[in-house]
Amino acid sequence: MSVQQRNNVHCHGDGEHTMMFVHGYGCDQSMWRFIHPAYSRRYKIVLLDLTGSGGSDLSAYDRDKYADLHGHAQDILEIIELYAKGKVIFVGHSVSAMIGLLASIQRPERFAAQVMIGPSPSFINDGDYVGGFNAEDVDQLLKMIDENYLDWSRQMVPAIMGAPNQPHLTRELLTRFERNDQDIARHFARVTFTADHRADLARSTIPSLVLQCSDDLLAPREVGIYLREHLPNSVVKMVSNVGHCPHLSAPEDSSAYIDAFLSRNGY
Repeated sequence: MSVQQRNNVHCHGDGEHTMMFVHGYGCDQSMWRFIHPAYSRRYKIVLLDLTGSGGSDLSAYDRDKYADLHGHAQDILEIIELYAKGKVIFVGHSVSAMIGLLASIQRPERFAAQVMIGPSPSFINDGDYVGGFNAEDVDQLLKMIDENYLDWSRQMVPAIMGAPNQPHLTRELLTRFERNDQDIARHFARVTFTADHRADLARSTIPSLVLQCSDDLLAPREVGIYLREHLPNSVVKMVSNVGHCPHLSAPEDSSAYIDAFLSRNGY
């Protein structure tokens, strides 16, 4: 099996450097369609689906390899070796922001910068750390996913997407969730919602832009404050948006912040 088949890799545009866009839980590469085309005039664009998601080869989903986010980070590095030109600007949504972080720590020389959209190093509250959910909340969430993934999706997707004035986006995201392999989705949910990469933040060496939404169930404002204080060479910007997917529901504002960040860093 090729890497292209495994991760449904598609490339567009040309340029001295590469922008790689990687989606969050339950999604696929189509989620970037409002943002990535504008960058194809300046960069080589690499789009992909995480193994087990979207149009990836589901037979490649190994529960041991993907028992934590490091397995996905290894896939990202393999894709970079095969498809990237120059330095990589990694744009990751939600859980993929942490996947990109892990990849950049392992091979910092391949990365120019990272853009984290709705990131969370840990979803679980811990002492003074506010991740948004108590441990009991996450246990209940995972129990709901295990018992009836489709019902959970129908309840959660409206809150995840937000965008109350754009109901078509909620319908689209729900369709994406419903198409997922349910066994893989259950496994990846457990990996996603129990991951804790707070200790890895200090190991980051590349410039980082954190895009946080003003009203986000999954990544409250306290997470942005934590990242600003613990992620070296980072800047946090607030997108006025309800929901967890500003690249879909507020693409112009998201792109404006990305453009300014890239300009400041010489890209």
